[in-house]
This record gives sequence, C-alpha cells and structure tokens, in this order.
Amino acid sequence: MKTTLALTAGLALSGLSSSLALAQHGMPGGTPMTFFVTSEPIGDGGNLGGLAGADAHCQRLAAAVGAGNHTWRAYLSAQARPVQAAVDARDRIGKGPWHNFDGVMIASDVAHLHGDTIELARLGNNLHKRTGLTEKGQIVPGLNDYPHPRDSDWEYSKTTPYTNRHEMLTGSRLDGTAYPPDMDYTCNNWTSNADPAPGQPGAMGAAPGKPNAQIGFPDRNGGGNGSWNSSHGTTGCSQTALNRTHGVGLFYCFAAD
Repeated sequence: MKTTLALTAGLALSGLSSSLALAQHGMPGGTPMTFFVTSEPIGDGGNLGGLAGADAHCQRLAAAVGAGNHTWRAYLSAQARPVQAAVDARDRIGKGPWHNFDGVMIASDVAHLHGDTIELARLGNNLHKRTGLTEKGQIVPGLNDYPHPRDSDWEYSKTTPYTNRHEMLTGSRLDGTAYPPDMDYTCNNWTSNADPAPGQPGAMGAAPGKPNAQIGFPDRNGGGNGSWNSSHGTTGCSQTALNRTHGVGLFYCFAAD
C-alpha cells in the first residue's frame, strides 16, 4: 500500500513538474508560443509547395509540439505574376504580439517587428540568437557554433543537425514587402528548386530573372547587412545551393490569430 501511494505521489509530482516546464516554455498554462523558426526544412530547396505548402509545414511542426490550435503562417512574400498579385510577408502573419517557445516576446505588432518608424527602428524588435528559437525550443546553429569544413555541403548537413543553418527564407525586403517582379527573389514563389544555368551568375547579385531566394538571419550575424528578414540572396534554389551559403531551407512561422 505504501509503495502504491509513493508511486502515485511520484507520478503526480512528475506530472506537475512536466506541467510547470510546459508552462515555462510557452505551452498551455503559460504564455502561448506564437512564433518559431522551423526546426527542419521541407527538403526540396526553394520548392516549398508555394505559400500553402510552407504554411502547412508550419502547422504540422506546431501541432507536433501541442501548438496546433493556432493558424500558422510562414513569413514569406510572393512576387507579382501576370495573373497573380504580390503577397507581402508582413500581411500574412496577423497583428501580434508574438512570443517564442520560452514565452519571450519577439515583437508587439507588425510595426514593431519591421521598425516602421524611426523610433521603432531605433528600438528594434527582440529577435536575435537567444530568442529565435525553433518550435522545440532550440537555438538555430550559426556562424562559429560548430565549425566544420563541410558545413556548406548538403550531403553532410542533412545528417548533421548542428551544422550552420542560420539562413531563413523570406523572399522579402526590409519592410516585409515583396520585391518587384523583374528578378526572382522567391524561387518562383516557392515552387522551384532550380539553379542558374552554368556560366550565369547566382545571387549575392544574381542576374535579373535568375532563380534565388532572399534570406535573413535570426542571429543577426552573416553576410550582407545581417538583417533578420532581408540580408542577401542565395546562389540558387536547389537544396545544395541553399546550403552553400549556410541555409537548409528553414523559415519563420507566426501565429496569425
């Protein structure tokens, strides 16, 4: 009888500890998680299945950690096409505020997230290496965290989760809007895994119309301007090309409701 009571009490305390841990990490009972970085890529380069496929990936990852009760949207822009209007990432993600896995606020609203005024730009949002967490509460490996000569090689990175993978696909300008349609900054609106033809330049200044994706850094540490949402382009849209500049096809997810 004593053994049974002790076991029951132990299980109850264990459950309480688990509940407290979840509450501390944005799960039920605490501040709900409404922002995360995807912990894994879709794995087909810039072909995410369009905006709908990217949103579904966000929803799937959120549901796996008990946060599927929100409507999740990928922070991605889509460029205008002859029969399609442009879509701005900033208009897809709701009104905020957004909190990470630990319940820490990333930004209070869209204007705060993007620094829409001089004052807000000076203040900045709260997205950085320690807060740009995945839906599992993990920090995204960045420059110099786990250096390895092959960390820009997809064949190595796909089986080594601690390689540098801090580039987030956004296809967006600094203010969270889509680029004009004269150059592909979105891997054909997230439906292409193609690279520039041999002899034609890729990005970091890709030739007009050549496929690439604009990226940002959650750790604010990388080439270009170090922006969280619009730093530079990739060298193409294949999974190999994304990895070449230290990305694997991750992106930001926001709860839109």
